[in-house]
Amino acid sequence: MAAPLHCVSQKILSIGYTAWFSEDRPLSELLSFALFLASVLIYAWKAGRNTWWFAATLTVLGLFVVLNITLFASDYFTGDGINDAVLYTLTNSLTGAGVSKYILPGIGIVLALAVVFGALGWILRRRRHHPHHFGYSLLALLLALASVDASPAFRQITELVKSQSRDGDPDFAAYYKEPSKTIPDPKLNLVYIYGESLERTYFDNDAFPDLTPELGALKNESLDFSHTQQLPGTDYTIAGMVASQCGIPLFAPFEGNASASVSSFFPQNICLGDILKNSGYQNYFVQGANLRFAGKDVFLKSHGFDHLYGSEELKSVVADPHYRNDWGFYDDTVLDEAWKKFEELSRSGQRFSLFTLTVDTHHPDGFISRTCNRKKYDFDGKPNQSFSAVSCSQENIAAFINKIKASPWFKDTVIVVSSDHLAMNNTAWKYLNKQDRNNLFFVIRGDKPQQETLAVKRNTMDNGATVLDILGGDNFIGLGRSSLSGQSMSEVFLNMKEKVLAWKPDIVRLWKFPTEIKEFTINQNKNMIAFSGSHFRLPLLLRVSDKRVEPLPESEYSAPLRFQLADFAPRDNFIWVDRCYKMGQLWAPELALSTDWCVSQGQLGGQQTVQHVDKPEWKGKTAFKDTVIDMERYKGNVDTLKIVDNDIRYKADSFIFNVAGAPEEVKQFSGISRPESWGRWSNAQLGDEVKIEYKHPLPKKFDLVITAKAYGNNASRPIPVRVGNEEQTIVLGNEVTTTTLHFENPTDADTLVIVPPEPVATNEGNILGHSPRKLGIGMVEIKVVEREG
Repeated sequence: MAAPLHCVSQKILSIGYTAWFSEDRPLSELLSFALFLASVLIYAWKAGRNTWWFAATLTVLGLFVVLNITLFASDYFTGDGINDAVLYTLTNSLTGAGVSKYILPGIGIVLALAVVFGALGWILRRRRHHPHHFGYSLLALLLALASVDASPAFRQITELVKSQSRDGDPDFAAYYKEPSKTIPDPKLNLVYIYGESLERTYFDNDAFPDLTPELGALKNESLDFSHTQQLPGTDYTIAGMVASQCGIPLFAPFEGNASASVSSFFPQNICLGDILKNSGYQNYFVQGANLRFAGKDVFLKSHGFDHLYGSEELKSVVADPHYRNDWGFYDDTVLDEAWKKFEELSRSGQRFSLFTLTVDTHHPDGFISRTCNRKKYDFDGKPNQSFSAVSCSQENIAAFINKIKASPWFKDTVIVVSSDHLAMNNTAWKYLNKQDRNNLFFVIRGDKPQQETLAVKRNTMDNGATVLDILGGDNFIGLGRSSLSGQSMSEVFLNMKEKVLAWKPDIVRLWKFPTEIKEFTINQNKNMIAFSGSHFRLPLLLRVSDKRVEPLPESEYSAPLRFQLADFAPRDNFIWVDRCYKMGQLWAPELALSTDWCVSQGQLGGQQTVQHVDKPEWKGKTAFKDTVIDMERYKGNVDTLKIVDNDIRYKADSFIFNVAGAPEEVKQFSGISRPESWGRWSNAQLGDEVKIEYKHPLPKKFDLVITAKAYGNNASRPIPVRVGNEEQTIVLGNEVTTTTLHFENPTDADTLVIVPPEPVATNEGNILGHSPRKLGIGMVEIKVVEREG
């Protein structure tokens, strides 16, 4: 028995070492894995048969496996281990932008978890016929517990949980400094370029030869800050922007990318944009993606930016509105528009700042602008899409900067180039991790050319303060300090990451969120809810306790609100404002097909109410009752809330496409996209045909009433509609029309099939960051009407 067991143990050691320690992992991970392996071997060889000890040891060892696979998966998704974003995702859902590209890795992780658990159980029970030995069983269990305690995954999660419950740090007020609201006698215009994930590591020519020659040459002629570290709360785009302009990490009582639901952003903080506006600057922001994503529009409007251009604003002015990637317009398009704006503003003679954000280097693969000369970069003898995107994007950024440098207005301009955050898990990530990683930040001064590499230890929060210092203002903003005349918090504190997490409650309090709700107002024209002086976009879910109101918005990265509500405890008080049909299926069947706004409140284990918002400005009051908790009711509510959209069924005599689910008579359907306000598109990415299978055969004779429209080249073309062996055609235009087809069904067919002739790949109406859909027809309603005879 020992020889096969030894072989299996060696195999597990080999697999585990490869999966978890292939990069230069900390010693603590090696120690925790050694303790894990010792526990497995001692129990398997020495402990003998005992059901309780087997279950306890397997549970703890299983926890070790789950923790480390979570760490492995978190690294895959975030590139930064188990951070705030992961903690949020574990309690909600990773839906939204770009998630489709992670489905296969996610399935792989689940399968790996199942295999490892099965292998563990098999190994631990190999000597189950031997008598139980208490001492070895206890030793194995203690080693298993020690392996969990020593694992970095456990330490990271423990620190995150502590950060959620801390009251703050008493020295926050001493280090948080509010700058003067103006710059005395400003003389320089500002161009600030955020390079998406364009970290400084890419510019290491020894590690990545000739990857960034154009922008690297400009960096080498600039004030180059070589040690800009990334801190918690600064590790994704909107967080990096907040940190660089306001001098604070983006910590909020909700997930940061859900910021689009708030009406103001750190409303009482003084940020760089506020100071520029107060000093006479006109502030402009240009990007290729939708401004609403992650609340960039809210943040910028809250802090001095009056002129914002995103995908919606640019589509009417760009040369080719159809030239787009998954996120929006390509970098060459965006930077061309930024150059036009720079020319226009410079000619006007007004003081201005022009901020722009690229997107082509977004993980996991990046995108290649068609005007690049550098479209392909090989690494380790193979083409690498992420490196190729970096090489292309830096070429576009350099071309934009060189235009400014060649212009007569350069002498009055300061150009800043920075990464918004370190690259997340892209196809270059494993090569980046072998290097000393830092964010990019360099400054080119037209008024006073300077070339110097400054190795001072700093972080993203220092960027705005450094720019403000150069423009003639204060040398501090929030927790940020100028790297030219001040001392960064990264120099003051030995472990700045721990310090930032200790300050998290203090930073959350800067939002000035209310702590109670008694009355609220819903404005249907603005799709907003207001209470206790705060305003939020709809839909919204609130968890209400005695001294806290926790807003849970819905965004591209968060789960639908009903899934978030399903995670509430039986006694948690909630207020849920959403489309009526989403809550109608649970507590108000008469509203199950309504797309109006409704308000539900109560407890999942107690009583719930649903009210129809029937006025343009609707006023409500909280009505929480201290009722007896019914666990059966709670379980039923949770199970219903968790039903996926395509499995929802409602009572209706037709298929209504602007609500989730299908009529009760429908067994299943495919080839159909998500509900939108008007209906649903067919999507050839989900199936070449629209198929609706009914539970019972369709009538022998019936009229099929189709209310629909066509997309693109599908308009004015015959569209086949089949029931059994009979096929007819309809012709649709770009506007919604109703067509009636007369079918006979002698074979008792139960499936309706519609075949769009030419599905068109497009991002129109798509969720930001998702792969393009292939649209054919837009369906509003389909009704089967039985004919007599």
